[in-house]
Amino acid sequence: MFDIIQTVFMLAVTLGIVVTVHEFGHFWVARRCGVKVLKFSVGFGRSVWSRQGQDGVEYAIGVLPLGGYVKMLDEREAPVEADLKEQAFNNKPPAQRIAIAAAGPVFNFILAIIVYFVLFLAGERGLAPVIGEVEPGSIAEMAGLESGQEIVAIDGQKTLTWQAVNFGLLERLGDSGTIEFSVTYPPSEQIYSSQAILDRWLAGAEDVDLIRELGIEPYRPAIPAIIGGLADDGAAMKAGLQVGDEFVSIDGNSISDWMTLVEEVKRSAGQERWLGILRDGLPLTVAVQIEAALVDGDTIGRLGVYPAPVDFPPNMIRYLERGPIESLAAALERTGALVVFTLDSMKKMVEGLISPKNLSGPITIAKVATATAERGWASYFEFIALLSVSLGVLNLLPIPVLDGGHILYYAIEWIAGRPVPERVQIMGYQIGLFLVTCLMVFALYNDVARLG
Repeated sequence: MFDIIQTVFMLAVTLGIVVTVHEFGHFWVARRCGVKVLKFSVGFGRSVWSRQGQDGVEYAIGVLPLGGYVKMLDEREAPVEADLKEQAFNNKPPAQRIAIAAAGPVFNFILAIIVYFVLFLAGERGLAPVIGEVEPGSIAEMAGLESGQEIVAIDGQKTLTWQAVNFGLLERLGDSGTIEFSVTYPPSEQIYSSQAILDRWLAGAEDVDLIRELGIEPYRPAIPAIIGGLADDGAAMKAGLQVGDEFVSIDGNSISDWMTLVEEVKRSAGQERWLGILRDGLPLTVAVQIEAALVDGDTIGRLGVYPAPVDFPPNMIRYLERGPIESLAAALERTGALVVFTLDSMKKMVEGLISPKNLSGPITIAKVATATAERGWASYFEFIALLSVSLGVLNLLPIPVLDGGHILYYAIEWIAGRPVPERVQIMGYQIGLFLVTCLMVFALYNDVARLG
């Protein structure tokens, strides 16, 4: 029950941040253009909180935290007193109406820039993209990548960390053509280039691990077979194993590291195995009934133990520090790259190169927000920035009912010198509402399907 409450709370907070910034953009520019604002609401439906500000604006929070709106004085919605007509939105010139409509998405981009600026100024930290293993027959092997190499660039874009590698691969999802890797053999700085051919790479795939699909297993330091934690009521706890115990054998066969233990346990579902351990330097033998667990349709053994944490070598950790000017430039570059990536992803989805099942709705947003918050404030706000860019780009699409649709109508009016006929506007809004509703329903369906 607590997990559900926490997830709903994180959804409300996360969407509340990006929606409030979006609507504040409309609000702020409307006021600067002399438009009288009647209501500023975050969320739809019945208000769970509202108050009248000294500026005459009603500020409210709606019961459904899936959007928001700024209600402005408009003769098309209600009669306007003669002395207030100049403050009505519909009486403002097209250029000002375009600015008001565009302000929401622009403020979303500004939010992303601010978040990335702060994150970059605080310093980036990540793991060096050093290859551990290369899968035979994979794209990585065809490109000539080898164990021990560090990937320093993909298609000319620097990859200081595995996160950067993942983003570089994400940009090639569904693509055909040549992909180029630049690598080094640490500690040498000599750069070597290699290429591979993509053919609609992972077109239509969903929820994939791009690095492993490329055929790469990232380097990880050997994990000693020492218990760092025990699952409550797990097989290990029932057998009397303790934190700090070191596994040395299973049925007399030696255990060299944690992964060897994992593989042996997986093959032992429902079996009794004799585990040789060292406890405080003394050898012990313990009989354990390995539990059977169903994972992704397969039955595997489960012991109920967690490894002790292992630190990466200092030379494997990348620190990137920037000054204020560098941080701002990097924030602008990252936000711009995300805008281009979002548009490119939409294009690929229309072309069928990216599965529409990757569309996410409020349930997935809530789960990701909760997970990133648990990893730390930096991960959470990076997700906020990504979501804010996505919301900004989506709202700029030239679809009636979205900001981009309003901008399109006002631009036509500006060029033609007269408004788009009301009949055409109404028809466009109906079509746009149908498309947006279908998109939202499909995204929610994907969310529910992922839960299954």
